[in-house]
Order: sequence, then structure tokens, then C-alpha cells
Amino acid sequence: MKWRAENFLMYEQAKEYVDTALIPLIPLKWGEEEKQTIIKGEYTSYLAEYLETQFTGRVFLMPSFTYLTIEQTEDKLRRLKQWDKHLVDNGFKHIIYITADITWRTIAPQLPDELIWTPVSTVESMDKTQFRATIEQQAKELMPIFTTKWQEEPKSRGE
Repeated sequence: MKWRAENFLMYEQAKEYVDTALIPLIPLKWGEEEKQTIIKGEYTSYLAEYLETQFTGRVFLMPSFTYLTIEQTEDKLRRLKQWDKHLVDNGFKHIIYITADITWRTIAPQLPDELIWTPVSTVESMDKTQFRATIEQQAKELMPIFTTKWQEEPKSRGE
């Protein structure tokens, strides 16, 4: 389910089954390296959308968590933890963050739940068919992360 009014109506009818929030982590940087930053965000968004379609009825794709690349780690971590707390307090058992920004890998141990980091392929040189095939292949490799997570107890949020 996606962040759309029509999907929310479906969510209300099936919320006991929709226990996982998927949050794309999208960097924003302007002034230099804009294109590479945009590619990371675009790739993450497409991959998150594809994963959501594979797990419709179990995953709710949240709006992107957007942050400035110059933002202090503590500040973006604090904001993301607020999102996490809000979602868990309102019924989600699992939160999965997804990004192509490698800086999150060093922060991952401090996150309250699962981080999926994926490197970006050279998407600029691909046509739409190749790009779609790349996204599908990447998603197939990531799907076990979701299914394994659902077999585990939700992570505790020690405050």
C-alpha cells in the first residue's frame, strides 16, 4: 500500500495484516554532486515502490524521509527515530528503512529497526527495460530480508 487516500481505505480494512512500514531514505544535496544524489534517490524510490507491489497487503510504503547530506548525523537520526516511534505507537510492528546512501551503513547499529542499503547501478546508461530488470533483480535479492523479519518478534524500542 502506498501513501495515497485510496490505499488508506484498504489499509483500514486490513490493518491487522499490514504490519510493516517501508521508509525510503532520500538524500538532498544541491550545489555539487546533484546528479549523483538524484540518482541515489530515484533508485531508492523505484526499488521501494517495486518492493511494495510485491508485498501489497503486508507493507505500507511511507513518504520518503528526506534529509540534507550536510545535516548532522544526530539530527537526522533523532528525526528518523521520531518517525519510527510514531509508526510503532500507531500499530506498525516492523519498520524497514531503504536507501542507496552509504552513509547510513555507519548509522545502522543506532537505528531502531532494519536498514536495507543497496548500491546504485549505473542507471544512466540503461534503457527502461534494463532499468526495470535491474530493479526486479535487486528486489528479488532483498525479499528474504522481509520474510525473515516477519518470522521474528518485532524489535523492542528501548527508550
